[in-house]
Amino acid sequence: MTPPSPVTVSQARDRARSRLQRELRAWAVAPDAAQFQLALHPPTERAVLADQAEAIAWVKGWEGLEGVEWGTKQWPRVGTQRVPQRLKLRGADNIASFVGGSVARDWKTLASRAATVLDALTQLAARFPGQGPEHISAAVRSRGNDLLQLPESELLRAVDVIAWLIDHPAFGYRARQLPILGVDTKWLERHRGLIEHFHRAVTGQDSLGLATAPELIRLRFLDRELRPGGLGDLAAPVGELAQLQVRPSRVLVVENLETLLAMPDYQGTVAIHGKGFGVGARLSALSWIEGARILYWGDLDSHGFAILNELRAAVPDVTSVLMDEETLFGHRDLWVAEPIPAERDYPYLSAPEAQTLALLRREGNVRLEQERIDWAWAIDRLKGALEPH
Repeated sequence: MTPPSPVTVSQARDRARSRLQRELRAWAVAPDAAQFQLALHPPTERAVLADQAEAIAWVKGWEGLEGVEWGTKQWPRVGTQRVPQRLKLRGADNIASFVGGSVARDWKTLASRAATVLDALTQLAARFPGQGPEHISAAVRSRGNDLLQLPESELLRAVDVIAWLIDHPAFGYRARQLPILGVDTKWLERHRGLIEHFHRAVTGQDSLGLATAPELIRLRFLDRELRPGGLGDLAAPVGELAQLQVRPSRVLVVENLETLLAMPDYQGTVAIHGKGFGVGARLSALSWIEGARILYWGDLDSHGFAILNELRAAVPDVTSVLMDEETLFGHRDLWVAEPIPAERDYPYLSAPEAQTLALLRREGNVRLEQERIDWAWAIDRLKGALEPH
């Protein structure tokens, strides 16, 4: 077996750099626990005899470096030689010093900011029993990118905002209503994710208590006779839409807003923007859909069928439209690759739907977005689906 080649200083730095980059966030909250070890594989006697100059240069390259463990080799023809055998670095600062360059500079920035934020948040968390240092460390570790990318002044301001929110509970207020000194009306909105994350770690509370805008659902009354007060295009919270006094004979749920806006008038029909996952809960809150025929038209991809499955779990009697083999293979030239396909099986799909899903997966996880389908072709088939049964 050929012995491994001696590890050069440059190679060791490359490996230490990769490790530092990989562990950057974890080591930021526990720098003293960081370790890096590497066997250096000194040359064999045969290698030394083959090229003494190279062997001497390799040994000299390791002289004077911190963390190098040296040992003695006794060779019959070369004699006793002192050689570097292993690199052992303890503590993230020492590892970063060995690596050098931009990664070391990133480490110093991150370590400094992490220490500052850790100390400040730990002091705040002392006011909340049960929120120990492990909660703060985990929170800071998971936001390592923010610590690196945001100016230190913004991080300190974030800590000040959390302290203010602890002293002045914001329940019921909107973000722009908070009178925090030095924070403009849009600052909290830009940094809300970071604030909520650290606030949860400090207090154990899942929410800042701020009021949020209700989710709006958009729908169109394709039948003029159904329009409340003459309104044909309406967006309102689900709770308000549930109060409508309408009795459509058909409800068409479409995945994309552009499709909703393009729908022509059709007797007895209300068209609703599905808005992706969660459509089942939203639709089941509308009591006036009871007795109506429910149709769903989504993108022809794995996520479209996942959404259909979710909708049918909440509203069992749902018919899919334009999510079949004819539509899929009739528009082959419009296929694109689905970026992150859903890989689960869906028990609420019909046999033809499950077969279409299997086909698009077999073709390489392709997707056919509904708005790319030839519109005249789609409308012709939709009219057939919307006819009374």
